[in-house]
Amino acid sequence: MALNHEPKVKKKKPGKEVVSTEEKESKSEMYTRDASVDWYRRPAIKAKTGGWKAGSLLLVNQGLATLAFYGVEVNLVLFLTRVLKQGNAEAANNVSKWTGTVNIFSLIGAFLSDSYWGRYKTCVVFQLIFVFGLLMLSIISNSFLLQPFGCGHGGSPCKNPTTIERGVFYVSIYLIALGNGGYQTTIPTFGADQFDGKDSKEAHSKVAFFSYFDLALNLGSLFSITILAYFEDEGKWTLGFWMSSGSALIALLLFPSGIPWYRHFAPSGNPLSRFSQVVVASLKKWRCESPSHHTQLFEVDGKESAISGCRKIVHTPDFKFLDKAAIMTENNFTKDRPFHDPWLLCTVTQVEEVKCILRLLPIWLCTIIYYVVFTQMASLFVEQAAAMKTDISGFHIPPASMSTFDILSATAFIIFYRKLFIPCLHRVRKNPTGLTELQRMGLGLITAIVAMISAGFIELIRLRYVKEVDKPSSLSILLQIPQYVLIGASEVFMYIAQLEFFNAQAPDGLKSFGNALCMTSMSLGNYFSSFLVGIVMGITRKDHKAGWIAENLNQGHMDKFYFLLAALTAIDFVIYVICAKGYRSISYETRDEDQEEIEMQMLV
Repeated sequence: MALNHEPKVKKKKPGKEVVSTEEKESKSEMYTRDASVDWYRRPAIKAKTGGWKAGSLLLVNQGLATLAFYGVEVNLVLFLTRVLKQGNAEAANNVSKWTGTVNIFSLIGAFLSDSYWGRYKTCVVFQLIFVFGLLMLSIISNSFLLQPFGCGHGGSPCKNPTTIERGVFYVSIYLIALGNGGYQTTIPTFGADQFDGKDSKEAHSKVAFFSYFDLALNLGSLFSITILAYFEDEGKWTLGFWMSSGSALIALLLFPSGIPWYRHFAPSGNPLSRFSQVVVASLKKWRCESPSHHTQLFEVDGKESAISGCRKIVHTPDFKFLDKAAIMTENNFTKDRPFHDPWLLCTVTQVEEVKCILRLLPIWLCTIIYYVVFTQMASLFVEQAAAMKTDISGFHIPPASMSTFDILSATAFIIFYRKLFIPCLHRVRKNPTGLTELQRMGLGLITAIVAMISAGFIELIRLRYVKEVDKPSSLSILLQIPQYVLIGASEVFMYIAQLEFFNAQAPDGLKSFGNALCMTSMSLGNYFSSFLVGIVMGITRKDHKAGWIAENLNQGHMDKFYFLLAALTAIDFVIYVICAKGYRSISYETRDEDQEEIEMQMLV
């Protein structure tokens, strides 16, 4: 007879064991409760996995990868004008398209992460592509584009590149876009996975992680827009690109060192097929009458949903037509078909997954215009700075390095918000989390409007200080500081709130897709910026005029373009407020152990 060392249990009913409260608390303390697993697919132990040990490593990885990416992005517009000899408007458009493509590629990373590869493998694969693209860019620039040696400076022109050289250059930067896009949509979700949202202490750390993630992003880019931007502005492009490659390589080698600590979630399958099944099943039953109560709709038994590793979602009355996919009919279950066909019958959770995404779309669409504003920092702000006085007391300030003030502003606002504002709000209103994500995103839009108005007025003043049309204005480049500070503040409100919002509101099986929505709003913002510049130039260049964004900015009126963006953002803000007021948050079914914990906390 085998010895039984298991703790004694009491029996309520035949066949059902009731575990003692002490055993439940012991198990709850030992393992995570969010179904995360370790590298060996065993339940994750709290003391040995996740937490800030794994989270801090991912933040360092993010900082190094960001340093590498911004080493290319921050001065790309100047590389296109000085080395590839493109005009201001063409270069600004190409940068917007490239930046937009970076974020479009995030959809690929999100799909592979959520569906098949999981987040760890997705991060590794796309970091490899990222490093390869940087190495290719470094080689092609050094060996072919930057000829003769030392060219690429403002006063040292380069030879005209051949078609093949241009082609290889674009392949390299779009490989960088693919690698960074697929990685950036997955790494914040993977970082959030390291904190158990069902543990009260780790839940607060999970929210804080997104703020520190943005802080790591800003600190990583700080080196790029100061040291690397200075080297590249002086024509030392090869040194800047090789340093970016080295930083990305270190990040890649560092990432696997956290394997013993990382927590993982199994991929939940192809979301496209699940979405299609809901639509098809709804259309097939469009004549069916909806039941009087949602409890009559189909749902699997048990604590977990039919979607692997996902919680059940509470039914909502929105988009009632989709509920028809969960209506049970005579043909759903037969002797020949003991299990339901997902193309004929879907669970309530599967239907609600589609509803969640549909509810997110209006909020997502309202964030696109913000990134039209944000992308100007990497294009028109740099060109504006290049047309100003860049020498201060004998020291040359590279135009791209003005983004330093955006980073310093964002860093200061993150620290202020988390260390001062939230504690004060907690004492006054007993609110431990501060403003909601939707409120902060609204503040981000308001701050972006003010930033564009500030940039417009600075451009008006810059034009007044132009003494000779073919020379930069005598207005100091430091007058750009307010617009960069405002962009930094808006980034804290919008970007961090977006990460938190889409991560929290996306269903369990679509967490990376939630971050991809954030990235694609950036992408579409960049594409719309490029489209808008084209439309504006097409209209304002009529009758042989120079246009608002002229080749020589002293002959243009970029201030009017900035004011146009401010007006568009104001209109967008009004629409956003309407959408945010009507938004319905996702709600999961409370499982037995969750209910017991809630009751215990109420007793305490």
